[in-house]
Amino acid sequence: MTTGIGQFCTRDVVTVAPDATVVDACRLMRAHHVGAVVIVEKTPGGDVPLGVLTDRDVAVEVVALGLEPNTLRASELVQRTVTTVREDAGYAETVRLMAVNGVRRMPVVDQAGKLVGIITVDDILRQLAGPLVALSDLVARERHFEQATRR
Repeated sequence: MTTGIGQFCTRDVVTVAPDATVVDACRLMRAHHVGAVVIVEKTPGGDVPLGVLTDRDVAVEVVALGLEPNTLRASELVQRTVTTVREDAGYAETVRLMAVNGVRRMPVVDQAGKLVGIITVDDILRQLAGPLVALSDLVARERHFEQATRR
């Protein structure tokens, strides 16, 4: 059985409606200790991701320009089509999509395009760290095996 990225994504996603204000979105980020919220359209079958609003978006597009965050809607800051990845996609495909689209956070969707989670660069690095540590320990294990067998 092949493991998809859905197994490693965060399933408890902080979401906002497109008409939520930037202040509302920022309050959710603060309350949940996250750096982004997913803007979603609520449908009977589940939430459909429309965009991702990050703390950096707010800093660069609102605060730095002196705009009023109480009057701006979260959806107004989304400047491009949301990049999503299917939950059955592998690491390589997920990393490729992130790199090609220049995103550090990506909504994870099911086959119907409904939100099931979010994957971040940090999540991927955490999953890759284990095998990399095992590889780095290989030399020491090899040396130990050699010493035990060649007395």
